[in-house]
Amino acid sequence: MELQAQTELVVVRPPKRRLRHILRQRIRQTYRYDTAFWRMSLAGPWGAGMFAFALAALGMPTGLGAAVDTLSFAAAGTAALFLTAHLAAFLLALTGLPIPRLFAGALLFDLAAIFLIFYQEDQAFAISAIVSVILTAAGALGGLLLGWFAAGKASLRLKAGIAGLMALACLSAAAWPPDGSAVPAGSAEIRADSGLLPLAAADPSEPGGYPVDAFTYGSGRDIWQPEYGRHVGLRSDPVDASAYLGKWSRFRTLYWGFHAGALPLNGRVWMPQGEGPFPLVLIVHGNHLMEDYSDDGYAYLGNLLASRGYIAVSIDENFLNYSVWSGIPDHDMKVRSWLLLKHLQQIGRFADRADTPFSGKVDFGRIALVGHSRGGQAVAMAADYKRWFSKDATLGGMDRYNIRAVAAIAPTDKKVDDQYARLTDVSYLTLQGARDGDVTDFDGERQYVRTSFPERADAFKASLYIADANHSQFNTGWGGRDVSYPKGILLSRQGMLSPQEQRTIAKVYISAFLESTLRQNEEYLPLFVDYRTGLSWLPETAYFNRFESGEMVAWARFDEDSNRLTLPDGGTAKGTNLLWKEEEAKNRGNSGKGTRGIVLERTGDADSPSEVSAYSLNWEASAPSPENGPIDMLSFSLSDRSYELEPKDGEASREELDIEVELESGSGETARVPLSKFMPLPRLPETSYTLHPWLDRHLSGGKYKDPIEAVFQTYRLPITAFTAENAKFDASTGIRRLSFRLTGGPGRVMLDDIGAY
Repeated sequence: MELQAQTELVVVRPPKRRLRHILRQRIRQTYRYDTAFWRMSLAGPWGAGMFAFALAALGMPTGLGAAVDTLSFAAAGTAALFLTAHLAAFLLALTGLPIPRLFAGALLFDLAAIFLIFYQEDQAFAISAIVSVILTAAGALGGLLLGWFAAGKASLRLKAGIAGLMALACLSAAAWPPDGSAVPAGSAEIRADSGLLPLAAADPSEPGGYPVDAFTYGSGRDIWQPEYGRHVGLRSDPVDASAYLGKWSRFRTLYWGFHAGALPLNGRVWMPQGEGPFPLVLIVHGNHLMEDYSDDGYAYLGNLLASRGYIAVSIDENFLNYSVWSGIPDHDMKVRSWLLLKHLQQIGRFADRADTPFSGKVDFGRIALVGHSRGGQAVAMAADYKRWFSKDATLGGMDRYNIRAVAAIAPTDKKVDDQYARLTDVSYLTLQGARDGDVTDFDGERQYVRTSFPERADAFKASLYIADANHSQFNTGWGGRDVSYPKGILLSRQGMLSPQEQRTIAKVYISAFLESTLRQNEEYLPLFVDYRTGLSWLPETAYFNRFESGEMVAWARFDEDSNRLTLPDGGTAKGTNLLWKEEEAKNRGNSGKGTRGIVLERTGDADSPSEVSAYSLNWEASAPSPENGPIDMLSFSLSDRSYELEPKDGEASREELDIEVELESGSGETARVPLSKFMPLPRLPETSYTLHPWLDRHLSGGKYKDPIEAVFQTYRLPITAFTAENAKFDASTGIRRLSFRLTGGPGRVMLDDIGAY
């Protein structure tokens, strides 16, 4: 057999030439693995990315409207995703990885884009990364399901079943009843033997009998809100705030069409029809996104108040609010309050003209200011305007305008020029939600402390803390979340009051407050003394209220010095079988509330569980008494601080802390009543702000990590309750001793503002 040698010609390419050939081959096959299934699945990552871009659009408004902003951001996001996905597919093709490269590129885009959208909002790396991964994974899963549905490999019955289950899951998640926060036991009840009766007055949140005229006044040049521009009902004069405003960007001037030297005076007016004159109420919003206008969010209050015989004006200060595009002007708080005074002057000029609707209609001797958020601080500053504006020559004639009452909804309380507002002989009301994700501390209590009545016995101050209320829902235009998107999506709304319920609380309290302060209608005063008298008007949740009028004679406020053993007017204090100390009351963020109190702690270490702990105020002669007669009522504020105590090892549960109040008369007779007869010790609400406890601890630098605010509840105990226990007890002989007797526990409470009426 003849063997034939065969030779094979082998062409050996240079390494560089072979690499170029491989790369060209890979590039030509960039989309090799992106089959119809994977291309259909791209809809999932696109949807996840556009969801994030829509959130960014809502948090970065341009003033052109949410629809335009969302479409613009979605278009930009789609273009960016298209380019990024194709670029990523090209780069992945060079590696030769056998994966669907367009789909993978879209996922990489989502990871990066969503991370940046959330990171620029909160600067929280871990939170941004987690949200990015979750949304991207959801987009990938949704895309795969869509691709599977479109592939046609499954039966129609199976597809319909899966689609139905998914729809049912979505509907269940949307309709699932939220877990409301627990109402503290006994705090929303009136015991039959307490002597407290529900109010027989008409519901103050119901419209009154006056027909209402609504109109606006303004510059006539507003390019964004025609009701202040070409459709304005009444022209006002611009004001020069350049002496107070610092940073005012060119963009802000370009957007609004005016600069700091020509701020407009714009207002929405609700006026009762009739002869008048009517009391005047100015309402002012707080800081919100500048391009999302806030002043129309109080129409529900304006219409109500006008129907009840008040002239209500909602003030436009949107041009002082924050913008993503231009920040916020310096010293905006000062200008917010200054503008309220300029509006009073402008309304005064309108009233002096016979050709305006204000002519003969305004009672400038009865004025109230109502503010929300920064507006809540601005109204207090305006009522105390001489502290900041005593040298302002443009504020002449302010004595004409008698501000008798100030109401603040979730107010801020920041120093301005190193000073705080101090209200003197002006009635004050403040409302705060425990679920407030913007102003998380009850700053209104600080202003409450700084309100006093040296000359007006008829004036009063009151606070209301609402367990399931948030910040934004008091304004109809601010939505349901207290921080802007995209971060706002991380806040929980589970168990929260509805918008209508929150606004019902505002209507009840603000309407009743104006009746009490501007009309001296005393039938609503019990509502501020004890919220339970108005429970039939209020939505179901837990409330805490504080009250003090100019008629109270103080026995102990604990602010005069740091000596816990001494009291004003020669009294002394003593503690038995408990820990007791004076300290400053703290808010949720552990900063001071501006007042000191006495902390009583029953440790439970007594030899006998039945041993009583007691804190006593003693006077050698008699406690201070009212000038106009004998003592009728004992008053004090109390806060349950037992949540601060760490459970002991092996401690399964704690016995409830019980408190009895004992008085000794000048004749030596004593009488003792249990505090639970009037109101059980209310447990403070524990707030979960976000979707997960970990977020509570880390979102916004730990802003939401403290779940409880130590607010006060005022107790007023009638002297008749003590005489019912001991017929020989006679308060007209004076009070020599007041004791708080603690049993049960262990527990801790704080007392403040002890006095008599």
